[in-house]
Amino acid sequence: MTAVPADAPAPARTVRRARRPVAALVATGFLALVVLAAVLAPLLAPYAPDTVDLSSSLVGTGGEHLLGTDASGQDLLSRVLYGARTSLVAPVLLLALAGVIGVSLGTLAAWRGGWVDAFVSRLTDVMYAFPGLLFVVLIIAVFGTGMTTSVLGLGLAFAPTIAKYTRSVALAERAKPYIDAYRVQGMGGARICVRHLVPNLARSIAGYLVVLFGEALMSLATLSYLGFGTQPPSSDWGLMVQEGQSAIVQGALLPALVPGTAIAAVVVAFNVAGVHLADRLGTRR
Repeated sequence: MTAVPADAPAPARTVRRARRPVAALVATGFLALVVLAAVLAPLLAPYAPDTVDLSSSLVGTGGEHLLGTDASGQDLLSRVLYGARTSLVAPVLLLALAGVIGVSLGTLAAWRGGWVDAFVSRLTDVMYAFPGLLFVVLIIAVFGTGMTTSVLGLGLAFAPTIAKYTRSVALAERAKPYIDAYRVQGMGGARICVRHLVPNLARSIAGYLVVLFGEALMSLATLSYLGFGTQPPSSDWGLMVQEGQSAIVQGALLPALVPGTAIAAVVVAFNVAGVHLADRLGTRR
């Protein structure tokens, strides 16, 4: 977004400042509705997500099927509602795993310095040498397909990014006077890290993880689309796009368009809300 000059008229500055909060509020409200719909899927879905009705194959929008059906006659609205559960929970687990590893490595490197910092830096550089998706595919080739393997693989792939970010903010935090004050009081390094340094990093790291959520969701959907993530009869959005692709040649766009639109909308909403939250928490990506 283009910055407003300091000498710009006051109304222009006010409008510019107001736009982002409104967009963030809309995005946050949309995400709240998506989460609520996922939680209440058994009550909101008109059909079970795995109900097959070949007589209703590739039916368009209508009273019985608000968003149409796929090639197997499964109701797309029901599948999208149930699929939101996997599509939203899996990125949380992914980022939790990546956060534990990345924050631990980044904090350790910043606090210890020296050869420890050099070793962690070289380790993250080696991880960066492999494209994230290729790294995950290699893990899946060894341990097999499935959402669990995808989450573990992507968690390891995201960890170096979080480690580098944590190291940068931890170095700045470590240089503050209160760290030396605790040292003078005789407090041990591990205690300072656990009780004071890491909690003070929590705001920045939390904002950064929210920004990464959309990327994590898209990465998991990509693996499912490629056949490496969730397997049928799952209602995962990425898998739904892959299954609906064959219907495009028959002129039926909804089986791929509905889950694809859901992915795009949630990713954009998380990016808008995440960037606003990161700015409020003082995070700079």
